[in-house]
Amino acid sequence: MSATRPLTRAILALGSNLGERRGTLSAAVGDLVDRPEVRLVDVSPVVSTTAVGGPPGQPDFLNMVIAVDTSFDPYELLAHCQSVELAHHRVREVRWAARTLDVDVISYGDVVSEDPVLTLPHPRAAQRAFVLYPWALMDPQAVLSGHLVSELAAAAPDMRGIVHAELVSLEPEDPQG
Repeated sequence: MSATRPLTRAILALGSNLGERRGTLSAAVGDLVDRPEVRLVDVSPVVSTTAVGGPPGQPDFLNMVIAVDTSFDPYELLAHCQSVELAHHRVREVRWAARTLDVDVISYGDVVSEDPVLTLPHPRAAQRAFVLYPWALMDPQAVLSGHLVSELAAAAPDMRGIVHAELVSLEPEDPQG
């Protein structure tokens, strides 16, 4: 029974570039922590970013990071994240295609794993400003693989795709623009 396990700090990255993005992110955070095994610790600001990889011409993403304490093991946490993605109509047909919701396990305590099902820390997180920048805003002292997250963000190739001036809230988007 996972509720009796000790709590482990995990970092989850959320992104959305289809549909009502703010509402999806807000609901997804609620869904992720709507279990006794997952406790919300902190939430980053939401940042608007250009799509990285995948088919060309995708809409911009809204991205954020949350810190949770969880009694789930890493694979249970991954399964939980994927169930939340599914609840928000995530479709996996084309790698890195536009999506209603993406939830990645970025780190799980000090666990280092090369398992292809769940590589920890996330294998591309250290090069992705859309993960690193909101994480650094949430926790300026955060460290990933021995490096300050803020320094990794500054060096990330996609940092120029971050819309610095437009940190957005999780309030519903105005359909009129």
